[in-house]
Amino acid sequence: MVEYNAHVIVLSIDTCDSRGGVAVLRDETVLALLVHETAEDYSCWLLPAVNEVLKKAELQMGDVGGYAVAVGPGSFTGVRVGLTTVKAWAEVYGKPVAAVSRLEGFAAQATGAGKHVAAFVDAQRGQVFGAVYRRDDSGLARVGEEMVIAPGRFVEVATELVAGEKIAWVSPDPTLVTGEGVWQAREKRGESVEQVSATLAGMIGRIGLKRLKEGKATDALGLDANYVRRSDAEIFWKGGAAHGH
Repeated sequence: MVEYNAHVIVLSIDTCDSRGGVAVLRDETVLALLVHETAEDYSCWLLPAVNEVLKKAELQMGDVGGYAVAVGPGSFTGVRVGLTTVKAWAEVYGKPVAAVSRLEGFAAQATGAGKHVAAFVDAQRGQVFGAVYRRDDSGLARVGEEMVIAPGRFVEVATELVAGEKIAWVSPDPTLVTGEGVWQAREKRGESVEQVSATLAGMIGRIGLKRLKEGKATDALGLDANYVRRSDAEIFWKGGAAHGH
């Protein structure tokens, strides 16, 4: 287990959809953040963006003590670019990586009351990526699996997972669920969907730092993507439908 002092530098990457970004943090403090606000592919955008945030923070890659990366769910191509890049850095610099779910990054922003948080985000094709978490003093623990699912069905599944308890709902894309008929039952309970930031690099960095300090890091070989939905290439090759594992 790597020992981290209070001043460890973490480089955080989120390339899971078009609203990604990169950040560099010193402990809990975001020193520099750059949001992907262009149509440019991550394969072209990422390295110059990392160089820019390091320059703004007056740091070099050799100063970085560990990496935090959003491993999905999201765009197959985007996730792959982020993970491939971080794997290369981890090998070259011999630094650990903390893998963080994007959905946990959304859930960590919840301010609503209750023991449970349901986080979701647009997955295209009339579906959402979603997950339910239980929260306590130590943080968030996922209840069940991450899923790619119709928005109304996500409301139903989340309700089943919490066994009738109150839910704090969070998403950068709240209307995907609030437009569903089944949502009315949650509204009657006084629940709403809190709109949270889609810019996750800072939050991914904070969650990643906590993982690194707890020794829950991985190396380049152990880093794996969490696509939830299979790639189109795999779906078409196997003649399958577009649904999660």
